[in-house]
Amino acid sequence: MFTDRIHAAGLLAEALSHYRGQNPLVLAIPRGAVPMAVLIADALQGELDLVLVRKLHAPRAPEFAIGAVDESGWVYLTSHASSVGATPDYVLEQKAVQMQELARRRELYTPGRTRKDAHGRVVIVVDDGLATGATMIAALHAVRQRQPARLVCAVPVGAPESVRLVHGHADETVCLDTPRRFTAVSQFYGSFPQLEDDEVIALLRSAEGPSAGENQTA
Repeated sequence: MFTDRIHAAGLLAEALSHYRGQNPLVLAIPRGAVPMAVLIADALQGELDLVLVRKLHAPRAPEFAIGAVDESGWVYLTSHASSVGATPDYVLEQKAVQMQELARRRELYTPGRTRKDAHGRVVIVVDDGLATGATMIAALHAVRQRQPARLVCAVPVGAPESVRLVHGHADETVCLDTPRRFTAVSQFYGSFPQLEDDEVIALLRSAEGPSAGENQTA
């Protein structure tokens, strides 16, 4: 369906064009959504930032999500978590591991920088797709605590049930397609490489302009 994330982001930007000129805050869920959010923020004449959340992995199946956690420690668990062996103790262990990773990413991606203000603004949370929807729900919960005027979930593709779940946590959900046969987000992209930390950092610095890069090296 999509050539790559940039192609998908261009289509999302068109679908979100009614927010152009309203100075929306576009928040990427790292890592994959960062290049998408850069393009969308530029197209909508908005600001770019991150919302950090981490997937909680299923026992013995690290690619399968049983939930997600945000930086405050708030946990969302999927309805299938217990059925795949995620005991309360296991969830606590996973939460601790992922909280450490969240702290590492915050320090690495935005050192010495405060989060851009979301209060009273249109805030658009971007990801490259919804499989279980867990990370997006955690992200939307985290942003909702910052009291935006309007909270938007924006993804190119999502599993139908996941889109329905997420819709209850946002004021608006923009999803370009909800195919019935959904196995993984990657199946809907011709090219879907995994981004590395240095790529995320470079994208954030580039989006902030030359002065940001000078400040980082000063």
